[in-house]
Amino acid sequence: MDRSLRVGLIGVMLGMVTAPLDGMMLGPALPTIVGELGGLEHFSWVTTAYLICMAAATPIWGKLGDLYGRKPVYMISIAVFLLGSGLSGASQDMIQLIVFRAVQGLGAGGLMVGAMALIAELMPPRQSGRFMGIFGTMIPVAFIAGPLLGGLFAEQLSWRWAFYVNLPIGAAALLIIGLALRTEPRRVAARIDYAGAALLTVALVALGLIASWGGTRHAWISAPIAALAVTALVALVALVYVERRAAEPIVPLRLFADRNFTLAQVARFLSGAGMVVAVTFLPQYMELVLGASPTASGMLILPAMLGMVAVLLGSGRIISRTGRYRIYPIAGGAALTVGMLALLVLRPDTDLALASGLTLIGGVGVGLLMQGTMIITMNSAEPRDLGAASGSINLWHTMGASLGVAALGALYTGRLQETLIERLGAETGAQLASRLTAASIEQSAAPVREAVRTAVTSGIHAMAVGAAVLGLAAFALTWFIREVPLRDSAPAEPVTNAA
Repeated sequence: MDRSLRVGLIGVMLGMVTAPLDGMMLGPALPTIVGELGGLEHFSWVTTAYLICMAAATPIWGKLGDLYGRKPVYMISIAVFLLGSGLSGASQDMIQLIVFRAVQGLGAGGLMVGAMALIAELMPPRQSGRFMGIFGTMIPVAFIAGPLLGGLFAEQLSWRWAFYVNLPIGAAALLIIGLALRTEPRRVAARIDYAGAALLTVALVALGLIASWGGTRHAWISAPIAALAVTALVALVALVYVERRAAEPIVPLRLFADRNFTLAQVARFLSGAGMVVAVTFLPQYMELVLGASPTASGMLILPAMLGMVAVLLGSGRIISRTGRYRIYPIAGGAALTVGMLALLVLRPDTDLALASGLTLIGGVGVGLLMQGTMIITMNSAEPRDLGAASGSINLWHTMGASLGVAALGALYTGRLQETLIERLGAETGAQLASRLTAASIEQSAAPVREAVRTAVTSGIHAMAVGAAVLGLAAFALTWFIREVPLRDSAPAEPVTNAA
């Protein structure tokens, strides 16, 4: 491999790692962001808008790369991500931040798929496997480093640097890729399923709004919720109709004829929802209840990240050696349920070390589910469908995370606001809920401090119960997975991954 190619691949990796790093940095910074910008009732959409746009954009970026060249399309996706990052960092209110995070999500959809496609194009399979392995280790590093950096920026500089830090990294990636990588102009016949992507986006937004507004802003039986439900249903029915006829569908329906494949997608959806708990909600408890700094809150959720990474790496090796995999998603569903129920022991005066340690259980559960469902998915798909299967499981994970953060966020904010109003009255409770920061809590009178800490803890409990229900659903469903022998040889035919 020549020096220019090695340098260019470093640029590819820099571009790819910005998305997971950004996602992990946001959690510890969110309490500070809500305190400065207000809009607690909307805060879950800072994550939801990003994930929905990323889910819808990912297959489109893949097809654009096939049509117009993977290098220029990958560079454009980085540029869109950087534009969203800069605008997000400059946001003056919560609505602006949500809109700009959606722009960021559109760009993020092309980062992983573009990086993988470029490596596959530039390197032979024997060498590309080594670089794919490096990519695999960078994601866990981002999971661990992200919370620490997010807390550090929020505490020492500004939460805005959780977004601005992407700019020099992305700019370096663009410069290196532009100068060092040489790709041959090529055009592959591919059709972009714009209709499928649009319908999927409409369905996800409608479902996300139902999860976020139902029982809080609007009654479950109300005209707005009914209208959203009808919109989601119509979009999903139309999506099935379109995907049955699309030449290259965003959601290949033929794959769902296999029971194991279908169960793996649903379990991955549920694990995606479970993953957002540690990153999005627990820093709220660490900072607002236990008084941890943003940097410390990033460190305190490390057990969840380390547990997830350790299980991903360890179970993968064991499965490769033994060929047995069914027990891992079952154990993952059980661990996720227990981990969420364990959060019910949290109190306003819980020891910091105990609160941090409890996050480990849920992280292990998510890791087991992620590893098991990936292996089941790839083993269930025919060789010609491996690319589509890989895209499918990433899509379901992203959908689970986006809808999960909306639904669990609604439980959290609804219980928090309800408790504050019960303790402090409607006016004071609503005013406090709109802008909660650790500093404002410490400056309040003792009864107000106690009410806020109780309210945030109650919100965490409501969120934990909701997440435990999701874990229990995953545990129940994974029992129906059949132990089909793993393929022990490479596909007999070339796999074309259009994504």
